[in-house]
Amino acid sequence: MPQRTATIVGGGIGGLAAAIALHRRGWHVEVLERTPEFTEIGAGISLWPNALRALEVLGLAGAVRALGAVETTGGVRDRRGRWLSRTDNAELVRRFGHPLVVLHRADLLRVLTGALPAGSLRPGSEVSAVRGDDHCVMVDHRRGESRSDLVVGADGLRSAVRRALWPDAAGPRYAGYTAWRMVTGPLAEPPSEGAATWGRGARFGYTALPGGRMYCFATTSLPEGTVSGSSEYAELLRRFGSWPDPVPALLAAVPADAVLRHDLYDLPPLPSFVRGRIALLGDAAHAMTPNLGQGACQALEDAVTLAHCLDGTPAVAAALCSYDALRRPRTRAVTRRSARLGAVGQLSWPPAVLLRDTAARLTPTRATLRSMTPVLGWTPPGDRVKATESGSH
Repeated sequence: MPQRTATIVGGGIGGLAAAIALHRRGWHVEVLERTPEFTEIGAGISLWPNALRALEVLGLAGAVRALGAVETTGGVRDRRGRWLSRTDNAELVRRFGHPLVVLHRADLLRVLTGALPAGSLRPGSEVSAVRGDDHCVMVDHRRGESRSDLVVGADGLRSAVRRALWPDAAGPRYAGYTAWRMVTGPLAEPPSEGAATWGRGARFGYTALPGGRMYCFATTSLPEGTVSGSSEYAELLRRFGSWPDPVPALLAAVPADAVLRHDLYDLPPLPSFVRGRIALLGDAAHAMTPNLGQGACQALEDAVTLAHCLDGTPAVAAALCSYDALRRPRTRAVTRRSARLGAVGQLSWPPAVLLRDTAARLTPTRATLRSMTPVLGWTPPGDRVKATESGSH
C-alpha cells in the first residue's frame, strides 16, 4: 500500500495525538495550526486512567507521567470546608490500573509536539476552505493548499471544519456558568489533598502540580458574556476570598495577571462525526463541560481509535464510519454526564444545596468509583502500536 497522507486541522492535544498515532502507522501527516506557534495557555490538565491508556498506545505515557503530579487523595467539600466525599488515588489505581495525573497543559503539548517530525508541524496555517471527493480532500490555508487522503478536524469548540462541512448543525450552547483558571506560584506548604468546594451557584477547586504549585479553578453561575467590573483577579478575590482554607492562601499565591476566564459551553449532538474522507475529533466533534475532567481524555481516546480504524485498510471512508460508530455514542454519554454533574455542582437554591450535600456525604466512596467505571474503564481497540516510550523519530 502506498504511503497515505493526512492533514490535521488544529494543533491542540487531540490533533497532535491523532497525528502521532497515524505517523506511527506509516502515514505522512501535517498539522495545520491557526496560531503562530504550537502552545497552550497557562492552566493545568487532569489525565484520568482512560487518557493514560491512550497515551500508552502512543508510547508516551511514561514521559507524560514524569512531568505530572499524582494526587494521593482528593474529594468534595461543602461551603464550610467539611468533606462530603473523598477518593484515594491508590484505589483508583487498583480499580483502573492508572492514577489521576495532573500537569501543565504546556508540558503535555511539548511531549506531543516532540513526538512528531518537525517538518509536519505548520503553525500560522489558518484554514479557509475544505473540499473533497471520493478520492482526496483539499484544504486551503494561509500557507497554501494541502491535498490528502484524510482530513481530521481537530480545531476546537468553534471548528472551521465543522462549520464548513456541517453548516446546519447547532452551534455551541452555553452551560450557564463561567470559569476562571489559574496556577499558583510555588508554595512553601502546598495542600496535601486536592478538593472541589461546592457553594451555592459557585465552586472552587484545586489540585497539585509539580514544583509545589497548585492548579485552581472556579465557577459561578452568570449570564453569558458577563464582564467583570474590575480585573479578573479582583473579581475572584471578591467572590472567593472568604471561602474556607486553603482558598484564600491559594488566591494570594496566584499572579494577578495570570487569571484566565472563559464562559463554558458544550456541543449539541451531531448526527455524524464523519463525512466522506473527513472526520471530526475532540472538541470539534463533542465539546463538553470540564466537570468530569474528560475533554482532553476523550480527545486522546478519539485519536487512537481513529488510527486503529484506519489501520491496514485503504477504504478511508469505510474506516471513518467505524470510527463514528465507536466514538459518537460514547462521547455523547460522557458529555451528558458532565453536564449533569455541572448542573448539580451549580445548584443555588438552599434546600436543593442541602439535599445535594447530604446525598454526597451519604454516598460510599466505592459506589462513586464504581459509577465512574463506564468512563475510566475504557480500553483502546485492537493491538497497541509498536512504539517506544522515547519517541518515534
